[in-house]
Amino acid sequence: MHLANKRGTHPSKDIVATQGKEILGKKIVLCITGSVAAYKAIDLARLLMRHGADVYAVMSESSTSTLIRADIMKWATGNEVVTKLTGKLEHIALADTNMSDLILVYPCTANTIGKIANGIDDTTVASVLTVALGSRIPIIVAPAMHESMYTNDIIRQNVDRLKDIGVKFLEPFVEEGKAKIMEPELVLQSVIRELTRTHTSFSLEGKNILVTAGSTIEHIDPIRVITNLSSGKMGIAIAEGALLAGAKVTLVYGHGSDVTRVPMKIRNVIKVNTSREMEMTILSELSSKRYDIVIFCAAITDFAPQQTSPKKIETKKGKFVLPLLPTTKIVDRVKPVSRNNKLFLVAFKAEHDVSDSYLINKAFQKLHECDGDLVIANDLGRKGCGIGSDENEVFIIDRQKKVIHLPLQDKYQVARKILDTIANLCQVQKDSNR
Repeated sequence: MHLANKRGTHPSKDIVATQGKEILGKKIVLCITGSVAAYKAIDLARLLMRHGADVYAVMSESSTSTLIRADIMKWATGNEVVTKLTGKLEHIALADTNMSDLILVYPCTANTIGKIANGIDDTTVASVLTVALGSRIPIIVAPAMHESMYTNDIIRQNVDRLKDIGVKFLEPFVEEGKAKIMEPELVLQSVIRELTRTHTSFSLEGKNILVTAGSTIEHIDPIRVITNLSSGKMGIAIAEGALLAGAKVTLVYGHGSDVTRVPMKIRNVIKVNTSREMEMTILSELSSKRYDIVIFCAAITDFAPQQTSPKKIETKKGKFVLPLLPTTKIVDRVKPVSRNNKLFLVAFKAEHDVSDSYLINKAFQKLHECDGDLVIANDLGRKGCGIGSDENEVFIIDRQKKVIHLPLQDKYQVARKILDTIANLCQVQKDSNR
């Protein structure tokens, strides 16, 4: 306590805005109910703080008695935790008009959904939400429960009833018979969108978007390959961001970080291995379905062995020469096969340890070669931008060679800004065609 007083703030708040300032100064009330997923609220609180938020935890009795202690959330947020209502009127202080910027229920049980949908406020969380509904503070709910509970007609009616009055729901992941809570990184993006939506002119609501991510491989023999290094993180961030922006997303994914958590609404995830598989999948999708936007983020292998050995090549034979042939530039074939003659094509151009001008010029050249509408250029040789990093620095270049520079920041932030630019340009094109 002496240290906190001397510093003027709780030591846990040293992390505020260390990863971004998108929600700097925003006051978020984090309501935690009695789901086994309650432990994830710790990571979420810290993540929100790292992007600028001031987080106040409200915990139901069931969450504090069996799942996580209030002291843990006080450590995580640096603020006092509300576990019961007293004469201080904590529910009013947190949720009355203009007292907070957002109420976030993470996790939310079926029981709590039923209570707030029917005006029952017999818990700390329910009372806070009852006040928030009346004061019109935005509410975001992240459910977590068994799949059979979430698909129960009565619970679905309660969810729909709350949606009708403006409560936003973050759809869970269906896996192993459970409707599992959305991961903190995705919740962060939804919170950022909600708290900054007045600065975003357009959305991607109803757009059909194809996103490619990861790398492809080419076999030398049955167990050896050549590839382009790629974690797939940038493409995944774009796919998830497009989903949150209201788009219908198809993700074509090669190799990279394991995609063990694909958002529930991305119904179509197509796994590919080789460049040829990537090519055939993309051409099939574009020729058989109508897409509005294609975002070509995958790192396609540039060369393939002239011949593939059907058996493992013995190293004892000594020096081995491997003739390589260039692979097809799939992005160049996108627009010619598309069923939509107004398809919006976004290409990516990666270089290594080059100047800004060289990077931009090479990217602009690629834009014209593939007849794209936008190209995203990045230099993998720059500090913080290497393969597998969680951050990226990019240049967004349009057909008029207008350049938007996004300095080094989290890939989810980069994805959101890329998608905002795409949405803006799509709307401009739509207006000009009227």
